[in-house]
Amino acid sequence: MAGLGVDDVKVSLQKFGLYDYVVFVLMLMSCAMIGIYFGFLKKKAKKGEAEADYLVGNRQMKVIPISLSLIASFISGISLLGTPTEIYLYGVQYMYIIGGVITMGFIMMYFYLPVFHNLKLTSTYQYLQTRFDRRMRLFGSILFTLATMAWLPIVIYVPALAFNQVTGINVHLITPIVCVICIFYTCVGGLKAVVWTDVIQTVLMFGAMVLIIVKGTLDVGGLSVVMERAKASGRIEGPDFRFDMTTRHNIYSCVIGGVIYWLKTNAVSQNMIQRYLSLPTLAAAKKALWTFIFGTLVLLALCCYSGLLIYAKYYDCDPLTTKLANAKDQLLPLLVMDTLGDFPGLPGLFVAGVFSAALSSLSTGLNSMSAVVLEDFFKPFSNRPLSEKQTSIIMRAVVAVFGSICVALVLIVEKLGSVLQLSMSLGSVSNGPLLGIFTLGVLIPWANGTGAIVGGSVGLAVMIWVCLKAQIALATGELAFELKPVDTRGCSYHFIATEPMSMLAINATTAPIETTSAEPEFALYHISYLWYTTMGALITIIIAVIVSFIVGANKPDEMNPNLFSPFIQRILIRRRIAARTQLEMVTGGIKEIIQ
Repeated sequence: MAGLGVDDVKVSLQKFGLYDYVVFVLMLMSCAMIGIYFGFLKKKAKKGEAEADYLVGNRQMKVIPISLSLIASFISGISLLGTPTEIYLYGVQYMYIIGGVITMGFIMMYFYLPVFHNLKLTSTYQYLQTRFDRRMRLFGSILFTLATMAWLPIVIYVPALAFNQVTGINVHLITPIVCVICIFYTCVGGLKAVVWTDVIQTVLMFGAMVLIIVKGTLDVGGLSVVMERAKASGRIEGPDFRFDMTTRHNIYSCVIGGVIYWLKTNAVSQNMIQRYLSLPTLAAAKKALWTFIFGTLVLLALCCYSGLLIYAKYYDCDPLTTKLANAKDQLLPLLVMDTLGDFPGLPGLFVAGVFSAALSSLSTGLNSMSAVVLEDFFKPFSNRPLSEKQTSIIMRAVVAVFGSICVALVLIVEKLGSVLQLSMSLGSVSNGPLLGIFTLGVLIPWANGTGAIVGGSVGLAVMIWVCLKAQIALATGELAFELKPVDTRGCSYHFIATEPMSMLAINATTAPIETTSAEPEFALYHISYLWYTTMGALITIIIAVIVSFIVGANKPDEMNPNLFSPFIQRILIRRRIAARTQLEMVTGGIKEIIQ
């Protein structure tokens, strides 16, 4: 490629041909056909069961499809493209979050899942009304709705960027087409269609990642070459045991902060809990949980290795410095076109895999939105019970309306440009307070509705301030993180060395050096983003407990034991038995005295 410019190389890598489009279209058509089958061809649910069938599959779903659906719902296109970029830029320190993921499984299995499953809920926010009051149900539902509507447009936009990188097709041409198909099968097929399309999409995700890894590893000279280059650049490293909350990733933020972050996204999030509630028994839900954890860890490992593979491929010619990749999230698509571009159909399989991750997250979000809007906004405020026809119209209308809003919001996301990271980080604003509120509910019997609403509001306000200040600090350069070294001395094409994009490496063989000699003063918003959910949850819980005791805490012995985690239930039952025994002894003694 000597004598070529970077733009020439970009054009030469755009080899998305007829077979690739065929593979991509087949993926979309298979999803649409699943929606048609469950919406029009499969036997209709019995009268009175249509709502449960649409939202939770009549609670008769199977473990394996639900497990694959959980993986597809959790791993969005952002994760699929962002994790390799994270490893390329910062090394493998992030991957020690696997300790947090496994620990989360045990905590969720013993403390959270039994409560929600045994109560046979449809919306997790129904629990907040039963445990606290209607205000808390509305508070939780509004937070979920706002967070989901901020997240979904980004989920759609990021894979559209990947499609644009490999084909050159405008983002706003492909986004509406793909989203209309997703809205269609979610709208007509309900949870069953969402789950079975997720199964196809999970297989595609795994298939695409394995293909890239196998072919890419062979191209660079084998596994030993990938590992040697990664070690030489410091990308493979042991866990960082320094306890510094401002360090972006260390063993404490990844394991402790990771546990809390994953608890919110898996243990109390409507998107995920709705899947567990569609299984017939708690034992089946626990099996699905561990299958999901295993599958997610495998996929994270594949994404991690692909990040190391990107470095091994471009170790002497960083594509971010040369602008061969216009954005950080285009590194993996670039590797795909460089590695698989000469094989018709394989780039199409990769793009189908990335879009599958996005579609599964979008369909999950929309299906969960229909459950929350119906159960938490319509039913509680309806003067009379909704008919089956009205329920059906509301559920499907919510999917169509909110899906259309998400497509429109992609336009705004694109205009934000450098603020894209801000939008993604703001999703963590509501995570901490929501986890804190649910934790209060299942573990602390003394907490009441007033305490929960005050604690949640304070936690939300603090987290909004922290996230905004952190993003401003990143944008102004006040907050910066050390990057792993990159090099451009081996480039075989011409490029203009320009200022790197935000937080990216410069044209150097060593990591960038801080421009300020003095250490920045500690500020709350300088802590790692992995601590955000922990901070929000702790503030919410502490304030809620204090306020509950000030205004008059609940009496645990008067509470319904089924609203608490199993071990709290056992404590409450023992207390009641002891109180009853003591009362019987007292009354027995009085009778003896009287006689």
